[in-house]
Amino acid sequence: MSDYTQFIASVKQKTGIDLSLYKEAQMKRRLTSLYEKRGCKNFTEYFGLIRNDSSRMDEFLDRMTINVSEFYRNFQRWEILDQKIIPQLLRQSKKLKCWSAACSTGEEPYSMAMVLANHIPLREITISATDLDAGVLEKAKVGLYPERSLKEVPPPIKQKYFTQEGQFFQVKDDVKRSVLFKQHNLLEDSYGGGFNLIVCRNVMIYFTEEAKHQIYTNFANALEPGGILFVGSTEQIFSPEKYGLVSEDTFFYKKI
Repeated sequence: MSDYTQFIASVKQKTGIDLSLYKEAQMKRRLTSLYEKRGCKNFTEYFGLIRNDSSRMDEFLDRMTINVSEFYRNFQRWEILDQKIIPQLLRQSKKLKCWSAACSTGEEPYSMAMVLANHIPLREITISATDLDAGVLEKAKVGLYPERSLKEVPPPIKQKYFTQEGQFFQVKDDVKRSVLFKQHNLLEDSYGGGFNLIVCRNVMIYFTEEAKHQIYTNFANALEPGGILFVGSTEQIFSPEKYGLVSEDTFFYKKI
C-alpha cells in the first residue's frame, strides 16, 4: 500500500472526508507541496503532523478545498440568471429556496443576493451557503474583500452594496443578513430538498467522475420540479437527462 493510499484511509477515518473521490494527481500535487513546506518527507509523516495539531489540520483542509472565487464571476452568466432564470422561477413560486454550494469565501452567495434583490426585497431573501472548509466560512461571514474580487461587479452595484475601507470593500449588513453560512460536505452530508435554485460553480472539476455523478444526482434530487442548477463555465453536464435535468441555457439545468 502506498503512503498516499494509507493517508487517504487515515484522513477518512479521522475526518470523514474521502480523498479518493478527488482527482489523485491534482490532490497529490497540492498536498505534496504543503507537506514539504512543513518539513515532512512523505504522507505518513504528514498525517502524524495534522492528526495532533488542529491548526495544521485546518491548513490541510484549506489546501484541499479550492478557495478561488470572485463576485459575478463570468458576468454574462449572472445576466442570464438575472434577466431570464429568476423571473421564470418567480412565476412558479413567490418565495424562492436558494442554495450556494461550495461557496468558498462568500462571493458567490452574496452575488446571488444582489441579483435576487433586483426582483425581491433583500429582507425577504434567505440563501443557504455551505462549504467544507470552516475557515473560509468565517471569512465569508466577515464579508471583507480586496478590490480584485470585485473586478466584474458593475459600478452601481458596488456603490449600492459595498462600503470601501482602504484597499478593501465591505459587504453591507443588509446583504450579509440574507445569507446563512454553515459547514457541509458535498460527498458525505444530506442535501435536503425543495430548492428552487442551486448554484455550484467551479468545484466539480476537482472531483472524479464517480464523485461528480453522485453530486449531480443529489443536486437533482434536492431540486423542486422546475428548479434550476447553475454550474461553472468548465462544468457543462453532457447528459443532463440521466439526472432528470434538461438544459435551460448554457450552464443552467432545469429539473423536469
